[in-house]
Amino acid sequence: MKSIIKITILALVLVSFVACQKDSRPNYEYMPNMYEPVGYETYQEASVKVDGKEILKNNMEALLPAEGSISRGYTPFDIENTNEGYELAKTSLVNKLDSTQVNLALGKELYNIYCAICHGNKGKGQGKLVKREKILGIPNYADREITAGSIYHTIYYGKNTMGSYANQLSEEERWQVVAYVEKLRADLIK
Repeated sequence: MKSIIKITILALVLVSFVACQKDSRPNYEYMPNMYEPVGYETYQEASVKVDGKEILKNNMEALLPAEGSISRGYTPFDIENTNEGYELAKTSLVNKLDSTQVNLALGKELYNIYCAICHGNKGKGQGKLVKREKILGIPNYADREITAGSIYHTIYYGKNTMGSYANQLSEEERWQVVAYVEKLRADLIK
């Protein structure tokens, strides 16, 4: 008798669990903020206020920054990308790093990454691309009248077939490379 009562109770408990389940409605959500995103999803419709008017942003282009604003970490270079600008930089621009800030090891490392492939490790214009005849006419630093300003201008804007490295090197890194190129030129002239 006791076993029949236990079996009956167990059967009622199991039937009650199955009877309470409904596939047509969702189950209870415990801590929904764990899986529902709080931030915006990619391409999700969102509203934004532009000039005091709220508009949907789903089909908008990126908004332009405020006029005259400068992005973080960017320092504007006021000398133009012209031959006159090159001559102006050559005569007036000097290295902004003083002797305590110049790190020739860092300059050498950056030079080997960005410059040595064309200009060579010693600045003789015999890099790997020149030796393989992929590019021609890379001058020897000793044969050129270059200054810190002309080197910086060339790194910033590029010159002839050399492209700009302004996006790859920060302002301080460009000046480190300038200091190292000046050292290479001084070693070649000796």
